[in-house]
Amino acid sequence: MSSDEIFDGSPPEPPPLTFVERHGISPVLFVGITLVFLFFLYQGIPTVVALIVYGFNIGPETKLVTSENVDVWRAMTGLSQILLLLLPTLALARLVTFSRSSFFHLRLPRLRLFILPFVGILSLQQMLQIYLIVQDKIPLPDALEQFNNQLKAAYEEVARLLTSSGSVPELLWVILVIALIPAFAEEFLFRGLVQRSLEKGSTPWRAVIATGIIFGAYHVNPTSFVPLAVLGIYLGFLAMRADSLWVSVAAHFYNNAVACFAVFLHQDEDAILTGVPQKMDTTELLLSFWLFGVVFLIATYFFIHATKNPAPPGDRGMIAQDRA
Repeated sequence: MSSDEIFDGSPPEPPPLTFVERHGISPVLFVGITLVFLFFLYQGIPTVVALIVYGFNIGPETKLVTSENVDVWRAMTGLSQILLLLLPTLALARLVTFSRSSFFHLRLPRLRLFILPFVGILSLQQMLQIYLIVQDKIPLPDALEQFNNQLKAAYEEVARLLTSSGSVPELLWVILVIALIPAFAEEFLFRGLVQRSLEKGSTPWRAVIATGIIFGAYHVNPTSFVPLAVLGIYLGFLAMRADSLWVSVAAHFYNNAVACFAVFLHQDEDAILTGVPQKMDTTELLLSFWLFGVVFLIATYFFIHATKNPAPPGDRGMIAQDRA
């Protein structure tokens, strides 16, 4: 190419516009449409399959997941996460970016950025478990209390069946479908597509908090909304500070895998590292909450110092284009 062709005096061509940019779709609107579409896709298709398999006479006493068919449900859970969450998320990302690697921040960080979140997740789990014990002590109207107890029992029974394992091979299978696959699928959706899209129309911290709240609501479990939202905010913080989605994927995996290991070791489902909360008095619960809170803050402090300050959303886009 000659110098005349390079310096011909014409202005540089503007970068190509994505589908969302061409049609003037705001980040909030795009995220809203995406979440509604994926919710009906992820929840609707399995519901239709269940109705076809079990008939249309499913009532409140019907137990869809049993010890006899739990492996089928585990396989369906894993396939649903891949086919109805992960793959659609990757496809929808094409509407907002030409480089999914840059958009999702798939840069591999240093090893210690995978270690510190493990300490953070483990301590945060214990704090949230104590919170749930306190939440259960809040008096509710009788009708609402009965409904809440039934809903909680149903969720706990399904979770126990899906995470239970009686051998090491079964434990590895459970970890794959209950811990690893959801960590990938949900992080690419929430900390990837949703949070990264919201960053374009807001600040990184607002995107983190909004995505965490959406994450809590998306699980359709009212009794665990607050813990799930707090967990979602922490995962968003990790992805933002590390500038890498892999860190939140790893932390999400830790959170799920610890629960699988606890059930495998026949630990009480409500137990924390310092004991069973129901058998602890108020002082012991407060001391345990304080202890794990200190550990969590220390792990977070070192994580902050091990990461660089996140760039503003606009700068991130420029850096992504330069890398591409």
